[in-house]
Amino acid sequence: MITPLRRACLAGFLFAALSAAQTAAVDPALLAKANAGDVKAQLAVGEAYETSGTKSDNAEAAAWYRKAADKNSIEAQIHLAVCYRDGRGVTRDMAEAANWYRKAAENGNEKAQGTLALLYSIGQGVPRSDSDAYYWFALAAAVKGPDQEKYAANRQSMAARLTADDLADAQERVAKWIAAHPRPGAAE
Repeated sequence: MITPLRRACLAGFLFAALSAAQTAAVDPALLAKANAGDVKAQLAVGEAYETSGTKSDNAEAAAWYRKAADKNSIEAQIHLAVCYRDGRGVTRDMAEAANWYRKAAENGNEKAQGTLALLYSIGQGVPRSDSDAYYWFALAAAVKGPDQEKYAANRQSMAARLTADDLADAQERVAKWIAAHPRPGAAE
């Protein structure tokens, strides 16, 4: 006969066993490298936790992404921005998402530049600014890739909303950024 206390203990044991089985399996050697400060390993550990899909593992993923993002990993900055955008493992916070997209954008990632431009165009997580949207779309459009035409079209939409002076200022900012940050894949 199973007493209520035994039943509760068995249920607790079963719950703990199932929870442990759903936790991300992270290679101990990879985890050791991540704990030693290896940025690529930190990113990989974050991705391992993220793919498990549990709420606690999403929090672990966000924590590992932050460690790598703080060390200037563009991929980790984008992953962390997505975590904040979607509220995955962290409290949903569009201003914080925009902050991490900005870091990746400033590091030259054209997808982050395009996303940040979109955020400026609608005022989500940042103040609405057609000039800033133009700036970031122009930088994203300066890189050859599958989204280049989309970024260029969005840049033109933003240009139509700007005064001649604001457009000239934004174009000057773009030229200065491109001159200071040459990158492979940039359009001629």
